[in-house]
Amino acid sequence: MLTLKPLPANTKPSFLNSLTPFRPKTQTLTKPFKPHSNLAIQSVLQWNRKPELAGQTPRVVVITSGKGGVGKTTTTANVGLSLARLGFSVVSIDADVGLRNLDLLLGLENRVNYTLVEVMNGDCRLDQALVRDKRWSNFELLCISKPRSKLPLGFGGKALVWLVESLKSRQEGCPDFILIDCPAGIDAGFITAITSANEAVLVTTPDITSLRDADRVVGLLECDGIRDIKMIVNRVRTDMIKGEDMMSVLDVQEMLGLALLGVIPEDTEVIRSTNRGYPLVLNKPPTLAGLAFEQAAWRLVEQDSMKAVMVEEEPKKRGFFSFFGV
Repeated sequence: MLTLKPLPANTKPSFLNSLTPFRPKTQTLTKPFKPHSNLAIQSVLQWNRKPELAGQTPRVVVITSGKGGVGKTTTTANVGLSLARLGFSVVSIDADVGLRNLDLLLGLENRVNYTLVEVMNGDCRLDQALVRDKRWSNFELLCISKPRSKLPLGFGGKALVWLVESLKSRQEGCPDFILIDCPAGIDAGFITAITSANEAVLVTTPDITSLRDADRVVGLLECDGIRDIKMIVNRVRTDMIKGEDMMSVLDVQEMLGLALLGVIPEDTEVIRSTNRGYPLVLNKPPTLAGLAFEQAAWRLVEQDSMKAVMVEEEPKKRGFFSFFGV
């Protein structure tokens, strides 16, 4: 018969002595952990610096298209204010005679008292005709004429050449950028606007009529000696491009053969900002179109361009039942 004897209080069973306590293994890192590489950090910080101004000042840029209603005035207002926000002095000229709208988009329609025609006639000084923006003091607006008025017979491209020379020698200092909002068409107003420019930004939309007029304007700009021509493709809709109902940006670039300055997506906020006289780049939170205008202004400062690429979608996998239409 088996009998159980209790163990003394100070003794442990033999099988417990053979067990060793569990100690988790710890590993020390000899090098600090780096979640991002240096290239990634540099790419993030690139947009936090101020762009470096390329070329000689003032840089006279004409914004044109040939066809009306593609967004020249909207581009002039948003790119001009983006340049001012980057710290550059900008003078924007509305060269559309009798049909000016740039002052409406900037919310300065009630502050335009004198125009360039009155400066040429000796009725006022140039500094009186320049309207300083109330939000950014380094942005100024100058209108050529008042609404529903005609230019005198002697007014032409030489007047804008005189204006550029006067802005160079003014006491406040030479502006960094002179943006000229060109009127639609290729008549006398177009010739007047491009006379004093040494750069051009061509605004177009991805449709046949706009591209045909833009190609004609490119030829006229090159005949006038303007070789630095970049384009902005406006009102781009990716859903229509995927459905093959609209030409892609790559197709537009291949047809015109120009460097791409920016791509502006279709945005309903454009109409709201136009009616309020408040440009897109000042909206908080920013819109997609406003960010695209700011990036285009950045590239304009450094005389840079972007590249359009074609993204091919992966073909759908076809299974056994795809033969039956499933």
